[in-house]
Amino acid sequence: MLTFNDLTLPCPDGLTLAALLMAQGVQPEAVATAVNGEFVARDQRASQLLCAGDTVLTFQAIVGG
Repeated sequence: MLTFNDLTLPCPDGLTLAALLMAQGVQPEAVATAVNGEFVARDQRASQLLCAGDTVLTFQAIVGG
């Protein structure tokens, strides 16, 4: 199992961050992502493997300065 935002979900072997977002109906370009508190860039989501116990968060990216 893994935590996705406030949900507890199964974590099958080989699950990537990109696949999780797609399965949850999240528009990948609309959110920023973090796994276990570490930011994951959009171009790294397809190669970011998830493991049981991971915590995945999505949030609105804030642009500006």
